[in-house]
Amino acid sequence: MSSQTIPVDPFDYVVFGGTGDLSERKLLPALYHRQIAGQLSEPTRIIGASRADLDDDGFRTFARDALSRHLKSGEFDEKEVSIFLGRLHYVSVDATSDRGWDAMAALLASGQDRVRAFYLAVGPSLFGDICDRISSHDLINRNTRIVVEKPIGRDLASARSLNDTIGRAFAEEQIFRIDHYLGKETVQNLMALRFANALYEPLWNSAHIDHVQITVAESVGLEGRAGYYDRAGALRDMVQNHILQLLCLVAMEAPPSVEAEAVRDEKLKVLRALRRIDSSNASKVTVRGQYRAGASAGGAVGGYLDELGDANSNTETFVAIKVEIDNWRWAGVPFYLRTGKRMAERASEIVINFKPIPHSIFDGSAGQIIANQLVIRLQPDEGVKQWIMIKDPGPGGMRLRHVPLDMSFAQSFSVRHPDAYERLLMDVIRCNQTLFMRRDEVEAAWKWIDPILTAWDETAQPCQGYTAGTSGPTNAIALIERDGRTWHESR
Repeated sequence: MSSQTIPVDPFDYVVFGGTGDLSERKLLPALYHRQIAGQLSEPTRIIGASRADLDDDGFRTFARDALSRHLKSGEFDEKEVSIFLGRLHYVSVDATSDRGWDAMAALLASGQDRVRAFYLAVGPSLFGDICDRISSHDLINRNTRIVVEKPIGRDLASARSLNDTIGRAFAEEQIFRIDHYLGKETVQNLMALRFANALYEPLWNSAHIDHVQITVAESVGLEGRAGYYDRAGALRDMVQNHILQLLCLVAMEAPPSVEAEAVRDEKLKVLRALRRIDSSNASKVTVRGQYRAGASAGGAVGGYLDELGDANSNTETFVAIKVEIDNWRWAGVPFYLRTGKRMAERASEIVINFKPIPHSIFDGSAGQIIANQLVIRLQPDEGVKQWIMIKDPGPGGMRLRHVPLDMSFAQSFSVRHPDAYERLLMDVIRCNQTLFMRRDEVEAAWKWIDPILTAWDETAQPCQGYTAGTSGPTNAIALIERDGRTWHESR
């Protein structure tokens, strides 16, 4: 049975930063694909807003160029593009003054009863100014939502301040804090695997699982984000949001339903159960790394300091952490997290390593029995592999092999695989907050992260160098091998 796309009610999507990189690469293509899928109802409008001195035609030219650059071969359909461009409007506004806001109000007045979403694809320093002016110009109706991109602060204090700023204009149920990782199809399948099958959930605990690994590896370097990245580093940029959210979905208890608040309540419990890491143990359970010159798929590359142009930066481009969750389900089960730039390959995956069988009935000639693994791959090839032991086919006695039961989504489903932003943009319109972080989640994550940052400062924990194109610093290998385990390598 094929899935059915259900159209959403007509809406106005206002994208602040409408001529920026995120709008060009992700938001406009995602909304175009939703039109192709038949999900946009009339008279839906997409309104770009920025300081750039453009009119509607100028924004449409920008959008057409964006689609031509970022759509895959065969996806650019002239008829559909023409319809899509007809939805586009543009308002030149200044977030820090009243310039352009009356024009914005006049444009939105014609869609007073529609769902109205404001997407802040701008730096957090502008969130407060934009929210205040949205409020002061009476642009908030009962169907209004606001979408904010990470980073939500750079520590607990700034996250609280930013949440307070947004909360002056919008109620919590109107605020959508977006994390595109949670929109990936495989992340959604993690929920289905756990809670729609009798096979896994009875085994999803410390009695049967030895340890869990979560890896988000990037093969790229700074890619024009040097200013932001050097102020953030890998811990703030990836662990505080993406990786901790994945950890929550792996570790949470079964919610009573898939309603947003039920799911987010269970994720919050996980964050609050994370064992504290501070100056007393940070050097034992965390590793900081920074890539040096090496090679990637495109050839020789410089080191982080070369790309940054600052020989004195101690910002980490790699982090590995051993995490413990202090509750009954996960007591004694370590979660090993790692993320880094300029690594050997681009790969994001969750590996559930089950405990070995308690006793083997086979003699040595059968070969080594390897513990079962469930590998949930988020990118680049989304899918799930369950590694099991089977008999090697053929005569000649019992010989065991470790093989995967492989489900590649691209091969298993003969439909186009939507980008994460497509799902999330439509969830905003549907007012489904399940995949978006609640304020207390964001602040609980920072409450756990802050002591790690403080410990690194207090102990002057150095960044270990690693060669670009490798799997990270040797200290990260030692972190897991001290426990008699090893990092999973894609096969």
